[in-house]
Amino acid sequence: MSSLLEITWTDPVTGCRGYVVIDTLVRGLASGGLRLRKGCTLEEVRGLAQGMTRKEALVYDPADRYIPLGGGKGGIDVDPADPQAHEVLARFIAAVRPVVREQWNTGEDFGLRQETIDKVAADLGLPSTVEAVFATLDDAPAARERLAEAFAVMVGGVSLGDLVGGYGVARAALEMAAREGIAEPTAVVQGFGSIGGAAARYLARAGVKVIAVADRDGLIRNDAGLDVEALLAARDGLGVVDRSVLTDVELGDRDAWLDVPCDLLVPAAMSYVIDAADVDRIQARLVVEGANMPTLPEAEAALHERGVAVVPDFLANVMTNAWWWWIVFGDIEPTEASSFAKIDAVMHRLVTRVAEAADESGRTLRACALEVAADNARAVTERVGIVG
Repeated sequence: MSSLLEITWTDPVTGCRGYVVIDTLVRGLASGGLRLRKGCTLEEVRGLAQGMTRKEALVYDPADRYIPLGGGKGGIDVDPADPQAHEVLARFIAAVRPVVREQWNTGEDFGLRQETIDKVAADLGLPSTVEAVFATLDDAPAARERLAEAFAVMVGGVSLGDLVGGYGVARAALEMAAREGIAEPTAVVQGFGSIGGAAARYLARAGVKVIAVADRDGLIRNDAGLDVEALLAARDGLGVVDRSVLTDVELGDRDAWLDVPCDLLVPAAMSYVIDAADVDRIQARLVVEGANMPTLPEAEAALHERGVAVVPDFLANVMTNAWWWWIVFGDIEPTEASSFAKIDAVMHRLVTRVAEAADESGRTLRACALEVAADNARAVTERVGIVG
């Protein structure tokens, strides 16, 4: 199936390329974040937009006020650490502003903080980057207030908005570990930004021994268990941990996370980091995809043959997107307790349904989750009448 809209933009100053892909529209709307990554391609953004279509459909509950949107995504081929990245981002948002106003509701993603995109939007005269949704609401002022309140909530020194996605990943991992009968699990987390950092925090708080994390500067390992809160306190805005304040850890190469024996392997940073050549290195019982598209299809098939289940990205990391809309549509209160309770309930429901279907059929978790998303998409179509 081809995308509804694909935009390729070239920055007139640096020559950097930026992309917007609208995969599907529901009631004229699409949802999906914007990433900054050196090497980002149109093909990558196209795949991410398709994943957003699945995420939106997957969490559909007819009892919710939130009716899923379509899927869209954006990406800019620039290193977020580049001194010119902010200016490139501003020019990109200015160029695609009509799509943001009318169709594409976006926010932070890999390499981009929410406060950064909010500032760029404000400088361009946009109250937010989800104006297309607000335009459809009868209670838009109240919805804006709920969203602002939710993002103002701090939990252990971290914004609630930066925690919900990783909390959902942790819940997916814990649900699957319980189903698999894994007692006292250990975990390795690759990536220590908002998703990876929060996943590590809530795995550790649930009693999982987090024995290694990897950021862009390499591996940090302690087989007796890392002090995750100390690591969070030592990371910068790009998720890189200051090694100078660490004690009782072993440092390793950036890609050594694949070799660490563990029960739960959580790739939570970049796409395409597990390919077929990496499968024999993995010594985990479960792979839980905190990042978007981290496992290539051939690798996932090989892991399935080995009996290693892969919890797909559009299930494991769906909660950042869903949380935004539960807040906006008023399905939950803008609080930590209401947010986490909703995530707990929905993740339990989804993992149970998908895992039971996989157990009965022998298919992958991805195949079964795709089936659930497709069923839900048909239900949404019947409810709203038109899906573009």
